[in-house]
Amino acid sequence: MNSPDSPDVPDAPHAARSAGSAEVPGCSAKGCRDAAVWVLAWNNPKLHTPERRKTWLACEEHREHLSRFLGVRGFLKDVVKLDEWVQPEGSERR
Repeated sequence: MNSPDSPDVPDAPHAARSAGSAEVPGCSAKGCRDAAVWVLAWNNPKLHTPERRKTWLACEEHREHLSRFLGVRGFLKDVVKLDEWVQPEGSERR
């Protein structure tokens, strides 16, 4: 699903960024080191059951780009502020 020619599309699981003593989740956009603010919940209907949600995290700058990437493929299901996100059972973060 990820294309190496798409510079802002995640290509590997992101790492949490350290902010003092707390771990701050980072943006999933390739090369971005900013803190995540948004959760983009998605699923690929060819691979996942309808209730399953995978997630990408996005900073303010990359939210629209990553949402568009998932949206044009029909994968995007929801965009929620990180501090409001409740991960459904059976979901996983990428």
